[in-house]
Amino acid sequence: MPSALPVLYEDGCLAVVDKPAGLMVHDSVLAAHETDFAADRLRAQFGRPIFLVHRLDRATSGCLLLAFDRDTASALGRAVMAQQLDKRYLAVCRGWPEEAFTIDHPLDGGPGKPQKKPATTHFRRLATGELAEPSSGFQTSRYALLECTPVSGRFRQIRRHLKHASHHLIGDTSHGDGRHNRTFRMRGVHRMLLHAWMLGFPHPHDGRLLQVAAAPADGFAAAMDLFGWTLPPT
Repeated sequence: MPSALPVLYEDGCLAVVDKPAGLMVHDSVLAAHETDFAADRLRAQFGRPIFLVHRLDRATSGCLLLAFDRDTASALGRAVMAQQLDKRYLAVCRGWPEEAFTIDHPLDGGPGKPQKKPATTHFRRLATGELAEPSSGFQTSRYALLECTPVSGRFRQIRRHLKHASHHLIGDTSHGDGRHNRTFRMRGVHRMLLHAWMLGFPHPHDGRLLQVAAAPADGFAAAMDLFGWTLPPT
């Protein structure tokens, strides 16, 4: 049987779980031949209906918010539309970007949705490191750990914004840099290095501010260990 997802927070009307990398959230046109979905696991795990408030890419790990009833789901959906969800991701990118920067670059909605809409992501550099791998005429390759805060929620927004800035996300086979991806695979890191680290939002029924964090694990933690990186307190 598929394993249960770690529960980071739970009450009578909602929960936040830690989705592993490689697990699709729900069935879709992108799910060719997949039979294992987080939504199905969670219905069985909690023994009740669940309503996904937002989604994560299959290759992204971390905080996933869900509701147990339609009223809570609707209230959380309104909070999403009002940009009241504070979603913070961790990413490992190529190069050393500025300590803080913002990418404001319109994005389309993905396959079959060509219309471009405004998209903004704030980035904060948390750490830098180098690997003994020649790159672009230099003796080493440079990488950075970023905190990423998307203001909008476009298709693959963080991944595509990092590509736009030429600070490609490591392990991203669609929008990344194959040479740098291979550098990490040679060192045992075989996943995309994007993790939904923290999620903050007002509780839909009493207004108290909830903040939940998912510690990086598996391949993401291994990538951080390559550089001796640690995270600031949450």
